[in-house]
Amino acid sequence: MRVLELARREQVNANTIRHYVRIGLLNPVKDDSGYHRFTAAEHKRLRFILQARDLGFTLDDIHTMLQAAEQGESPCPTVRQLIEPRLSEARAKLAAMQALVERMERAVEQWAEQPDCVPCGEHICHLIEGADVHLSERCGSRGEFQHD
Repeated sequence: MRVLELARREQVNANTIRHYVRIGLLNPVKDDSGYHRFTAAEHKRLRFILQARDLGFTLDDIHTMLQAAEQGESPCPTVRQLIEPRLSEARAKLAAMQALVERMERAVEQWAEQPDCVPCGEHICHLIEGADVHLSERCGSRGEFQHD
């Protein structure tokens, strides 16, 4: 099968598959017309790559796993070793996202009480630039941002 058919079957972008070919994760054969043809084995390999990506493994991690398998070695010890740092990274990203949500919620609460202001040249949006300072007193009667 060709790239577009494989992409449709696996519900991925064709450029993703082309990228995997360029970096050596997939190795399709070229037909007489120069098109990449993916065998059932390459289709299975793509599914493995997608499953590994869904578990948070990097493309370098996946390359290492595939190399071990190609050499007849079990990639399982490497997989077990690599999952721990990927889990730590995911936890850190989750904590960062939770902190972002909290900052956004605080901003929504704070901004609900502040008027809109027209930029004055020194400021673009007083809501963002003064997120921790109450600036409503600094807005003029027409909603223009006043300088100190």
